[in-house]
Amino acid sequence: MVVVQLVDYLDLTPEQREQLLDIEVTPEQKDFSGDIASALYGLVGLSEDAVRGFALLVEGVPLAFLLIKRGQMLAPWAHAQAATLNALQVDYRQQGRGLGRACLAELPAAVAKVWPQVIRLELSVDAGNEAALGLYTAMGWVDQGEAYKGRVGFERRMVLGL
Repeated sequence: MVVVQLVDYLDLTPEQREQLLDIEVTPEQKDFSGDIASALYGLVGLSEDAVRGFALLVEGVPLAFLLIKRGQMLAPWAHAQAATLNALQVDYRQQGRGLGRACLAELPAAVAKVWPQVIRLELSVDAGNEAALGLYTAMGWVDQGEAYKGRVGFERRMVLGL
């Protein structure tokens, strides 16, 4: 049985933190999620109460990464008691193995552990990103309508109650 777990960036070993730099996304995906360097930079100098990073470990090796934000880091369209999912990245060489689904499945418990006061998760997704919309919907996220004008058309705001 393969061991898969979503782990707080603060709990990663120095070796695992270094291995995060091996996560790569395709150029098309980079337009939506950025790259691992920009995601990790998003942790620098910010309060652990405002932004947290999580790595999906497969047999102890990070193959995916995401950020969650709340409080002063929330987007204007987000609910005040929400945390937003940002920069979800699955290494392109590992895609198709259900790792994005695993991140989403473990995320509610991970958020509840670090920020028990958060009542829901929110994200925005490009309206044309059918693969992501399908995944989020399958994992119980609900489309709450337009969040803002995105790259192409409007972003959709998805919500998951905790």
